[in-house]
Amino acid sequence: AGHDVRVLDALLPTVHGPEPPALPNGVEFVRGDLRSESTVAAALRGVDLVCHQAAMVGRGKEILDAPLFAGCNDVGTAVLLAQMTLANVSRLVLGSSVVLYGESRYSCERDGRVAPGPRSTVDLDAGVFEPRCPQCGGTARAEPVDETDQPDPRNVYALTKLAQEHLAQVWARETSGTAVALRYHNVYGARMPVNSAYSGVAATFRSAVEAGVAPELFEDGCSRRDFIDVRDVARANAAALDRREPGFRAYNVASGVPHTVGDLAAALVAVTGGPPPVVTGRYRLGDVRHIVASPARIMRELGWAPAIGFTEGVAQFATAPLRAVPQPLLS
Repeated sequence: AGHDVRVLDALLPTVHGPEPPALPNGVEFVRGDLRSESTVAAALRGVDLVCHQAAMVGRGKEILDAPLFAGCNDVGTAVLLAQMTLANVSRLVLGSSVVLYGESRYSCERDGRVAPGPRSTVDLDAGVFEPRCPQCGGTARAEPVDETDQPDPRNVYALTKLAQEHLAQVWARETSGTAVALRYHNVYGARMPVNSAYSGVAATFRSAVEAGVAPELFEDGCSRRDFIDVRDVARANAAALDRREPGFRAYNVASGVPHTVGDLAAALVAVTGGPPPVVTGRYRLGDVRHIVASPARIMRELGWAPAIGFTEGVAQFATAPLRAVPQPLLS
């Protein structure tokens, strides 16, 4: 799009190896930590727009990793916004996440719109995975969320992503800046980290099929997600760069066509061969059952639309190269 690009990255070992990834010609790379005021101040010189993707991602070791998640995601964002203010940089695109919603929107046949809380261990142990209506105890039906739904973060990572958005919203209000938050859904694509605990289900399944191992499905494999190709995510970022209206605006970046995690595993196996997926019945506290959302707002306001369908994208992902990273040393 004609932009000059400078990349600032700490090369955290949970995501990267010791060397920066290959970048297009003309892209300047600066190795440094977003939590360092002097590093960020130097990186912002001559910059008029920031695309902020720096974050610790995934589930990790949950509360044991809370200081790492809060430091990277929230302290880093606070430092960035303060330095942007000092440097008179007034435009921000933030890589946010669907996880801040918690569960999807739900309705009950008897009670209408409802908001189920976290699922009980009694139900999960009994293999009852669908959320219950908090009024009558019946099964609630999942529906797509939109950007007006209230957040309900269920784990440490989700909490820190919501805090990033709140920081960006306050910054935009106090500085009359422009802040766009792109709430990514389940992103997959070439060069995902292959052996990181933070990579997500797509990389986990992809690694399994490459090794000739059956993908293991938690619960009953019927949790629904919206899987979106990283190239469509990149195009959403490019579209967001053009928004100039002051204030904060959030957008779901999703295909609008949800699939189960079992669908993803089966599609990968169908391309590569190997053992079929195995339903384990295991669960993780803090996982949500279904989270799908409508991309109508970004399609309407920014003119973006997903270009790569599930079948095409997963077929390409099944044989695309992944990126090995060293195992991190975490407390």
